[in-house]
Amino acid sequence: MRLSQEIELVGKGLFLNVEKTLVIGDLHLGYEEMLINKGVLVPKAQLKETLRDLEELVKKVKPLQIVINGDLKHEFGRVLGQEWKDTLTLIDWIVKKGIKLIVIKGTHDPTLKPILSKRFLKTVDSLQLGKIFIFHGDKEMKIPSGVETLIIGHEHPAITLREGRKTEKFKCFLRGRWKGKELIVLPAFNPLMEGTDILTEPAISPLVKQMKRREVFVIGAKEVLNFGKI
Repeated sequence: MRLSQEIELVGKGLFLNVEKTLVIGDLHLGYEEMLINKGVLVPKAQLKETLRDLEELVKKVKPLQIVINGDLKHEFGRVLGQEWKDTLTLIDWIVKKGIKLIVIKGTHDPTLKPILSKRFLKTVDSLQLGKIFIFHGDKEMKIPSGVETLIIGHEHPAITLREGRKTEKFKCFLRGRWKGKELIVLPAFNPLMEGTDILTEPAISPLVKQMKRREVFVIGAKEVLNFGKI
């Protein structure tokens, strides 16, 4: 779904015509290992599903660069074995396709540095592409002059739809206004995380808490659907 001449919603990602950039966020690699360590039995399919979803987007939009907008890995204070392996596998997959990779630091990434250093990469706090400014969204940042659109992650927005007794939660994008700027919130790219219900659960990003005129775009099986304003 195209939001403007420069911005298109594709699956769980956002494609920018500026420098042909695909933006995704909140992969939380290693999340399933954390669940297993807590006694929750889940099949180890997170990386496989993540690469499958990313492959679909890459084939569709053919990006020259991919921006991971924070929380590439999951654990805060240490690096789990699966995080090492899965993160390096993902990086190698992207680089082998000839796609430039930019990693924006998120709240779960304090210990990401030793992994990225294996591939001579570093995190950045934010990225400006023309009139678009990308940052994780866990805190407010100084917005450069000339910026009109902000893109954040961190919130993991989702919405629960009901039909009779049946309920189902869907990931979604949010679009609205924040301090006079257009604000777009990415869904979590992690296939295991349903997300935060924007209708019933409190927002966690300070920007989303202050967001005005929210518009919801639900990620369906085949396309992104505009569900209007809430």
